[in-house]
Amino acid sequence: MRKVVILTTGGTIASLKDESGFMRPGALSGEELLKLADIRLDIDLIVESVFQLPSPQISWKNLLELKTRIEEIYENDDVNGVVVTCGTSTLEEVAYFLDLTIGNKRPVVVTGAQRGPNLLGSDSIVNLRQAILVANSRNSHDLGCLVVFNEKIFMARHVKKIHSYNVNGFGSYGYGYLGIVDRDDVLYYVKPVRREVYSLKREIPLIYMVKCGLDTDGEFIRCAIENKAEGIIVEGAGRGQVAIKVAEAVTEAIEAGVVVVLTTSCDEGVVYPVYNYTGSETDLKNRGVVIGGSYESKKARVKLAVLLSAGIKDKAEIQKHFSD
Repeated sequence: MRKVVILTTGGTIASLKDESGFMRPGALSGEELLKLADIRLDIDLIVESVFQLPSPQISWKNLLELKTRIEEIYENDDVNGVVVTCGTSTLEEVAYFLDLTIGNKRPVVVTGAQRGPNLLGSDSIVNLRQAILVANSRNSHDLGCLVVFNEKIFMARHVKKIHSYNVNGFGSYGYGYLGIVDRDDVLYYVKPVRREVYSLKREIPLIYMVKCGLDTDGEFIRCAIENKAEGIIVEGAGRGQVAIKVAEAVTEAIEAGVVVVLTTSCDEGVVYPVYNYTGSETDLKNRGVVIGGSYESKKARVKLAVLLSAGIKDKAEIQKHFSD
């Protein structure tokens, strides 16, 4: 019989109301969640609770543990696919980390829920069921890590949480989704043109994110330098422009040996040298900043962490990896 392994990590999909009346993410173990779901498919389902956490509490250490467990599971040829359930707050980061670090052609499918399994209109069980179908499908092979949410199948690279509570909680601005799950059918319309997978050689380094707005100063960047960060993601406006004080602090970071990657706060479009004034993307590039292209800040942080952990330190080489 076909076999799919479900690894649960907590989150809303495994939540219950506590005595206060509020939801407690990860209250259900994986075994309890699967029993509650009562999913009836001609698939041998194996469930394992890796950890039971609200997703904002997931650490790099947890992700490395999850990665190792998936790699161990895929040592068995009889496993068709792996499903990972987690909270939606960091789901896109969890999925992208797995996408960049697991090279097996068989699918890793990440899903979650906006409403707990016991709430009216819950999306917990349907999302889990559809993720299992996608993980079991031969057409899901060699696509990297996938995210299944509200009947849609997304690339981990481009998926983003777009709503704080609606069941249509994830989208992919500018790129769309790869396919859908219609009842028991997994249907793909497009597929990614390439994959990139890295072998980690050292611990995950400290990477900060700094979001810039009107008259932002450089103190958060200086704080990152003082705390020995190896990388800083600077989220600028529009094409990537920032205030003068931020640009000055960026120079200090680069001179201290910190890798600085420039992203944009816009949901669509790319960072691109267009303007030429102090704090513009052209000015920042001349100061030694890595242009983040189409990467949004959280994905850029995950990718820079993986690149540095993989031993890629040369700035020109890092720039190549952000130019897709």
